[in-house]
Formats: sequence, structure tokens, C-alpha cells
Amino acid sequence: MLKILKYSFYDLMRSRWSYVYFGFYLLLGFVLLFLNNDVSKAVITLMNIIIVLTPLIGTIFGVMYYYNSKEFTELLLAQPIQRSHIIRGQYVGVSLSLTLSLVLGLGIPFVLYGLFMSAAIFDFGLLLVVGAFLNFIFVALSYNIALSTENKIKGFGYAILMWLMLAVIYDGLFMISLLLFNEYPLDTFSLAATMFNPIDLSRILILLQLDISALLGYTGAVFKKFFGTSFGMLSSLLVLVLWVWLPLLRMNWKLKKKDF
Repeated sequence: MLKILKYSFYDLMRSRWSYVYFGFYLLLGFVLLFLNNDVSKAVITLMNIIIVLTPLIGTIFGVMYYYNSKEFTELLLAQPIQRSHIIRGQYVGVSLSLTLSLVLGLGIPFVLYGLFMSAAIFDFGLLLVVGAFLNFIFVALSYNIALSTENKIKGFGYAILMWLMLAVIYDGLFMISLLLFNEYPLDTFSLAATMFNPIDLSRILILLQLDISALLGYTGAVFKKFFGTSFGMLSSLLVLVLWVWLPLLRMNWKLKKKDF
């Protein structure tokens, strides 16, 4: 598995798209830190971009890499290597390469501007951790879609639809539900609905860490009461871990039944 992981990682790191991804975040980090004297404002802007862009890039890269390396994967399957080791190695390689581009692209400007020892280091660190989780989550989800669909066009379509559902449509349905049932106690429902979407959960964690939950109104007070505690933060991180672990379990189950 480690050899496959290294091959996938180095293969992607040689790809020009990895350098484009890295260069985008590097330029974005320099521009935002140059324009904003307040690091918290830069973190908010970065959050709005990362929350949407990182899942999209993870989804596209995951699907593309699976389909483009399918012939190589079939060649490896002819060797005495477990299926799960091959796919897991590719998955971790893709996720690590994307995470490295994100962390270095945003981390280098942060260090060069001398903000590494500032009070905003925890906020910035949480932003990178959330971005890393989103990479691993959406690459895993995209691999599940690709494993379930032989047709490349359908696979890309399902993957984009999955991202669109979690990034845009889910929030709309959530807000409509809150408006329709505003006469009922919705505290538990709001918390549960947030847990079922890793993008929303990541956004809430960062907003609460920046202490601007008042902008969310009553819902923000509910989130602050739960997520603002140490238990809430730990529970949220555990849910993000589950969002990585459960797709991996399904991936292993799918591999046992799939006929390559």
C-alpha cells in the first residue's frame, strides 16, 4: 500500500494541475494578507473560498484520477496485491497531494508575513485542518461514486451533482425547513442537520472560532451553546472523522463485490 501511495502522490505532484492549485492558494494568501490588516477578516474570506472550492477540487481530482489510472489499476490487480491496498493507496496519495498544496499555498504567505506567532495562529490552523478534512472527505466520496459507475460521463455527472447537493442545495432545503417549521423547537434538528453536511459543519466550526456567531441570529446562539464548548468541538471533529471513515468502509465493501 505504501508503494502505491508514494506512486500516486509523486504522480500527482508532477502534474501541472497540482502546481496550478498550489499557485492559486499561494497568490490568494499573499493578496488577502496584503489587503487586510486584520487576519481574522482574511481568514473569513479564505473560509468562504475553501469551503466551496476545496470540496469541488477534491471531487474532480478523485474522479479524474480513478478513471485515468483505471488501466494501471487493473494491471496491479493481476499481481498478488489486495484490492483494498491498491485503492486505499491511490486515495491517500490523491488526498495528501491536494492537502499539501493547500497547506503550503496558504501557509507560506502566513509565515512570510510574520503571522506565525500571532494570536490568529489557532484560527488559521483550524482553517487548514478543516480544509484537509474536506479534501479527504470529498476524495473518498468521489472514489465511491467512481467505483459504482463504469461510465466516465455518468461518474463525473454524479460527482458534480453530489458536490452541488452538499454545497448549495442542502443549505437551501435547510433554510426552507427552518422557515416552514419556525413555530417548533428546532435546536436538535439544526444541530443534526449540520452534522449531516461536512461543508456546513466546517463553516460553523470556523465561524464560531472567530466569535462572529451573532451574525447567525438565533441559530448561531444554538450552535454557540453546543459547538462553542470543548465537548462540541471534539464532537464536531469526530463527526468529520466519521465522514472520512464511513466512505472508506463502503469503498472496501464495494471493492469486494466489484468485478474489474
